[in-house]
Amino acid sequence: MEPLVYAYLGIGLMILLSGTGSAFGVSYGGNASIGALKKDPSGFGSYMLLSALPGTQGLYGFAGYFMLSVHLVPGMTWATAAAIFGAGLAMGVVGLTSGIRQGQVCANGIAAIGSGHKVLGNTMILAVFPELYAIVSLAAVFLIGQSLG
Repeated sequence: MEPLVYAYLGIGLMILLSGTGSAFGVSYGGNASIGALKKDPSGFGSYMLLSALPGTQGLYGFAGYFMLSVHLVPGMTWATAAAIFGAGLAMGVVGLTSGIRQGQVCANGIAAIGSGHKVLGNTMILAVFPELYAIVSLAAVFLIGQSLG
């Protein structure tokens, strides 16, 4: 296998896994929103905001591709390919996990808002915690990319 293929596997995993995390996360929020709308249709704006929040992990995976794409060249070294693969795997796994867990936090907040509790701000604060780790992993992708070149 060529080093370039190995690097592209890392890129693919980064986009696949972080996008999957976002898909699960926004689905949890969307499902909770449908239930909450039955109880309180006036809260749609809050439900939509919280449902969309886990979508950022997939965007981070995609942004990671752009950060590393300048290093995806024929004849790259195995060390560069391994760094790109590792960065992609790390971003992908963290994006997958944080997207799912953030979606669960948001879904619980949506259910509470639908039940009449005033917890939008609190839910946003708590939902930032899983997001933080996706941001940290994207920063690691950036730093790894910068160290390559």
